[in-house]
Amino acid sequence: MEITDVRAHHIRIPYDAGVASFRQGASAITALDMVVVEVTTDAGLTGWGDAFAYVCPRTTRSAVEEMIAPQARGLKVPDAAGIPAVMEQIQRNLHLFGRYGITMFAISGLDIALWDLAAKIKGVPVHRLLGEVRRTAIPAYASLLRIGSPDNIAAECRKALALGYGAIKLHETTTPAVFAAREAIGPGVPLMVDMNCPLTGEQAIAFAKACRDAQPMFLEEPVWPPEDFTTLAEVRSKGGLAIAAGENACTEYQFRQMMTAGAVSHAQPSVIKVGGITEFLKVAAVADELGVKIVPHSPYFGPGLLATLHLLALRDDGLVEMFYLKRDACLWGGRADVDATGHVVVPTGPGLGYEPDRGVMERYRVT
Repeated sequence: MEITDVRAHHIRIPYDAGVASFRQGASAITALDMVVVEVTTDAGLTGWGDAFAYVCPRTTRSAVEEMIAPQARGLKVPDAAGIPAVMEQIQRNLHLFGRYGITMFAISGLDIALWDLAAKIKGVPVHRLLGEVRRTAIPAYASLLRIGSPDNIAAECRKALALGYGAIKLHETTTPAVFAAREAIGPGVPLMVDMNCPLTGEQAIAFAKACRDAQPMFLEEPVWPPEDFTTLAEVRSKGGLAIAAGENACTEYQFRQMMTAGAVSHAQPSVIKVGGITEFLKVAAVADELGVKIVPHSPYFGPGLLATLHLLALRDDGLVEMFYLKRDACLWGGRADVDATGHVVVPTGPGLGYEPDRGVMERYRVT
């Protein structure tokens, strides 16, 4: 079986986050942009992948079309055992364009699609190819977008708990925000604080100490730049809180650097950025070797969400991150949503488990 084509679909689904906002620097993110990668074969099977694209969908799409598609067309579809070698060769072929960022986002999309195809050929879900299944449903946490007002934060936290979520993550940078959330959810609910890399090491240590009584499960990416693992390790040792990072890291190699530096207690590989399922598995193996917990970065709505569920099915712990917002539409017909118990069911159909709704894709396609 050979790959006949690789297409990149830019899908933009509007959302409503209420009092919250979603920004990347000067860019206000008003819709969920995703680049869905479609890999077709001469046998009629289709594999689906996902390449990171929050505010760079056209760039990511071009990377898939200009760098990935020529590498993949005519390629014999590998089985599960053969995917890592194929993907390493593609990484080697494309290293001239950088080992991180957009290039790796596009590589991630192809990798996920190859795993989808490999599992479909066998007629089994992806998790059956990866190892021993330990969970059939994954606990989710509500990942609140930036709100700012402590009163509004408290209200949104209570709403999320009422919907069944068993854990909360903030995207805030002030101590009143953190304490407002803790007071709203009570002492027994896990609370995480994602800062998105704004502070110096000294500032991050002070912030961690100031938040300690609110008992966050971890402080996420407090330091700029995110690859300053030495400073991150110092914040972890002196600040008195667990530290999470990794959504901005790519490849097992960079994660090993992070973890051996003692920078994190929780590693956060993003399957649509790190290099796909193949690299995620390598990162998880290093984390297990070094005693670091895996809590993926996973606020996606495309095939990357399904891939994350399959990967978490292999582990005894770890939560799936779900943006706390209302979408206009869903590629999966609501089957990958959080249920009333705060869990997301791991798909059991062949491959990633679900086929995207082509009607939704057409309605929200950006040409």
